[in-house]
Amino acid sequence: MRHPFLTIAVICTFLGTSGLRGAETKAPAAPSVPIPPTVIESVTLEMRSTDKETTAVFDKNVVVVGNNLKITCDHLEVLATRLGNPSETVPKLDQFKSLIAVGRVHIVQGDREVTCGRAEVFPGEEKIILTESPVVIDHSGPYVATGTRIVLLRGERRLFGDNIKLTGPPLMDLGFDKKEAMKAPAPAPDTGAASARPAP
Repeated sequence: MRHPFLTIAVICTFLGTSGLRGAETKAPAAPSVPIPPTVIESVTLEMRSTDKETTAVFDKNVVVVGNNLKITCDHLEVLATRLGNPSETVPKLDQFKSLIAVGRVHIVQGDREVTCGRAEVFPGEEKIILTESPVVIDHSGPYVATGTRIVLLRGERRLFGDNIKLTGPPLMDLGFDKKEAMKAPAPAPDTGAASARPAP
């Protein structure tokens, strides 16, 4: 069971940006629904800070819940910029720069679901890099992608990587009539020189 004091409602509404995103978006023109904070839970936590950044290391039964995103894993390292007084023991966080999840990683975001051994999340770039036997399921297809390395770009809905195998729904029938025997294709027309000679 998680210790209640190690459940952190991280102060990261990000100046009006979404749960695990960077700060480069513009302020909305009209009032909108408040974006929920990102919440990280774990059994243990260690935080280290400099004047500008904070590194938080979460271990055992890690759960991250953000805006339209949930991550579970064994170990998580979070790098964030910090605000306020540099001498504060528990800093006020501004932006997540990166989240590195390791061990039985499971990510759900929208209609996509991911499992892998290691996931590197870069909120400012809206990019996730998956390694160690990654599997990406897009339930809208459904499509399943596996490979040695898979990169997801959220804003562009792009997926690419190395040694990719993509499994999708069956292809539609391309016109073969199952009631008739399959016929061999017709021979190609002879376009050689012999056909071009005039008849004797």
